Amino acid sequence: MNETRQRYVYGFAEGDMDHKDLLGGKGANLAEMTNLGLPVPPGFTISTEACRRFLTDGKEPPGLAEEIGEHLKRLESARGMRLGAADNPMLVSVRSGAKYSMPGMMETVLDIGLNDASVDGLAAAAGDERFAWDSYRRLVQMFGATVLGIDPGEFATALDEVKRSRGVAGDDGLDAAALREVVAAYKRIVREATGRDFPQDPREQLDMAVRAVFSSWNIERARVYRAREHIPHDLGTAVNVMSMVFGNLGPDSGTGVAFTRDPATGAPGVYGDYLANAQGEDVVAGTRTPVPLQELERIDPASFEELLGVMSVLEGHYRDLCDVEFTIERGKLWMLQTRVGKRTAAAAFRLAVQFLDDGLIDVKTALGRVTGEQLVQLMFPQFDPHSDGEPIANGVPASPGAAVGAAVFDSAAATRHEGPVILVRRETSPDDLPGIIAAEGVLTSRGGKTSHAAVVARGMGKTCVVGTDTLEVDAEERRFTAPDGTVVREGDLISIDGTTGAVYAGAIEVVPSAVVEYFEGRLDADERHLDPVLQAVARMMVYADEHRRLGVHANADTPADAARARQFGAEGIGLCRTEHMFLGERRHHVEELILAESAAEQDKVLAELLPMQLGDFVGIFAAMDGLPVTIRLIDPPLHEFLPDFTDLSVKVALAEERGAVDGGDVRLLQAVRRLHEQNPMLGLRGVRLGLVVPGLVAMQVRAIAEAAAARIRAGGDPRPEIMVPLIGGPEEFELMREEIQRVLDDVAETAGFAISAKIGTMIELPRAALTAGRIAERAEFFSFGTNDLTQTTWGFSRDDVEGSFFPVYFEKGIFAASPFESLDEVGVGRLVSIAVDEGRAVRPDLAIGVCGEHGGDPSSVRFFDRVGLDYVSCSPFRVPVARLEAGRAAVAAKAGPDARPRAAKR
Repeated sequence: MNETRQRYVYGFAEGDMDHKDLLGGKGANLAEMTNLGLPVPPGFTISTEACRRFLTDGKEPPGLAEEIGEHLKRLESARGMRLGAADNPMLVSVRSGAKYSMPGMMETVLDIGLNDASVDGLAAAAGDERFAWDSYRRLVQMFGATVLGIDPGEFATALDEVKRSRGVAGDDGLDAAALREVVAAYKRIVREATGRDFPQDPREQLDMAVRAVFSSWNIERARVYRAREHIPHDLGTAVNVMSMVFGNLGPDSGTGVAFTRDPATGAPGVYGDYLANAQGEDVVAGTRTPVPLQELERIDPASFEELLGVMSVLEGHYRDLCDVEFTIERGKLWMLQTRVGKRTAAAAFRLAVQFLDDGLIDVKTALGRVTGEQLVQLMFPQFDPHSDGEPIANGVPASPGAAVGAAVFDSAAATRHEGPVILVRRETSPDDLPGIIAAEGVLTSRGGKTSHAAVVARGMGKTCVVGTDTLEVDAEERRFTAPDGTVVREGDLISIDGTTGAVYAGAIEVVPSAVVEYFEGRLDADERHLDPVLQAVARMMVYADEHRRLGVHANADTPADAARARQFGAEGIGLCRTEHMFLGERRHHVEELILAESAAEQDKVLAELLPMQLGDFVGIFAAMDGLPVTIRLIDPPLHEFLPDFTDLSVKVALAEERGAVDGGDVRLLQAVRRLHEQNPMLGLRGVRLGLVVPGLVAMQVRAIAEAAAARIRAGGDPRPEIMVPLIGGPEEFELMREEIQRVLDDVAETAGFAISAKIGTMIELPRAALTAGRIAERAEFFSFGTNDLTQTTWGFSRDDVEGSFFPVYFEKGIFAASPFESLDEVGVGRLVSIAVDEGRAVRPDLAIGVCGEHGGDPSSVRFFDRVGLDYVSCSPFRVPVARLEAGRAAVAAKAGPDARPRAAKR
């Protein structure tokens, strides 16, 4: 019995927007528009499965060629034309379309099917010889660059030579004869570069383009983009084959890109670009600066009204901002693509609230439309509006923000330059993707708000100014010239404002963002009311707080940090690092403690340290009155408090040569030599230091307890929690717990009232995670120190590896993101899950949190919510981010709250 043949090709009417895994985002949305009855040129989609098979086997899967042929016949029948026929030829476009929009993928190839014979048939059918040869030169150029891999600059140079010889400035000034000359020059380039003539067989052109799309999945810029956006490398891309409609048939034709609302600001109203007598790539490539979409109402009122109707249908159907590409062919509107539009951080918050208020989405959906990463972008500084700097040019503001950096003129310079850079180009192309990623901002002299540079920068949250056509950008000389004669050379500092479009020479002063000032309570009601972004952020934070299950605490070591964290919405301190209290002027006290040779000397130093710590804790308890404060006992690698062994050895040796030996230095060197460790991060620190240095833990606990007593006498409500660091098992913890409890009882007896303090531990070693059940028999809380847990699980030091072999790991796909930034859920996360499950099995009311900086990472917060932690703790600045992501995690959870581990009461 014959096996059922694997299917790889689907007509546009055979899918819908829920089939993005199979048809890619572009194909799924084309199917959706087709089924909505919108004017979509007919075509078909080759599935992502075909791409995966091609990449695995190195060749087309069996049966694909025949299946494409079948769908091609149906397309020819529907259009009443044949692909590449000499008489009235049908032409097609080939576009890549992965599940997720990927700027790094292969560019579109238009006009496939044209050759030396069909170009005349196209001219006759259209009644326009110039149009036919314009289409042919576009095909050879696109095919040569994207399918054959020829340097696009060769085609640009040839085109410029013809334009110069004909005395015209733009492509649209070339007549049919000139375009014939361009095609001939392009075909010579193809032959010289490939050793063969430009393919004349239309089906061969189509098959080669399809294979090129498949192969483009693994080109460098695509892999770079996927790594940055955490997109899996094994998805593959679909291929969309669509019957051509032409926007380059004269003044009654054109092409454009439109958004149903402004993706840069979130403001309501039609937004986009339009180019008359052009094909689609002219708009996104930025080679010609288009007119605002509103101009279409004057140019072609009927098409404009129809477009508005289509956009209204799409926005209502998708219930979101939609991005559309369209072509008008002699007054007939065609929809080439739609997708949920990329947007800036400011627009994301405003749009979420707008769609909520319009009744199109609910609160849970609105929370799903904004992210912690976007909130971080809004918290970055902005240019000082009162700065005296005068712009040297003004362009089109395409992606908001303030960016300052050295001007660089190509992607390679952007990636190798040390320090912030601004990528300056006439226009960008997909090849510039690594440079855009590396840059703080992008500046182009051509293009509109929907050009490649604008769309990619917006999607990445990069500041972008485009269409600054008064700038003369000379990439070869690596400089640009402003209208006033100012020359900016590579390496010179410039500043660009993506909100206003202003370009400045030099660095402009930046000021805190309004969102940060809002969180810190420094804006009055009127100021908040006037800013729609602030209003949207405030509302989304309220919704997040209403829905989140996770508590959000802060890592803070000083009263000032604690107060700021509370302003940002922290519900306690999840990590107070007491070793940070011994830095600076106090450091010599710790040095004296380590060098003490008798119990009396140690007691003397501890007595001096006690009031210092006491004062710190009183201030922190006051700032966090009524909220839990988790204090980690001292956990420094000893080398942080001792002089460098080599430096001190040299100092003593030189002093001996001069006969001026300092007894203190000699004594210090002996101690440093005695305590010197090859790997201090795994040496005498954490609980080990407390067990080895008598009196240190007792001093710290006494300071905590007496500070709590002082706050109680003052009418406060201190809630200290004492955390033992770096334990490997229950034995170490039990010894520390007994000492801590003894001191607490002693202070309580002196004070005359109970001093309540939970005693728990930090889980930051794999062995602690694997013995969590035994530890939980005595510990009242766990807090995961995910920074050290990541280091000890992977077996590498963060300080040593991030700048050494991590770049290679990213390049080879071992890491999609640094495990110190986003939690390694498979390995480190597994240890967290084990410890949670085993700890709660022994003590159901065990309070569990995380205090590594993963507590402020959006994806990590979602993981911690899933495994049932009670809270996350992070730096004060990231507290709002964690609050938002905790709310989003709660509404995104597939299981209801009753199905997840119960949160312990604090």
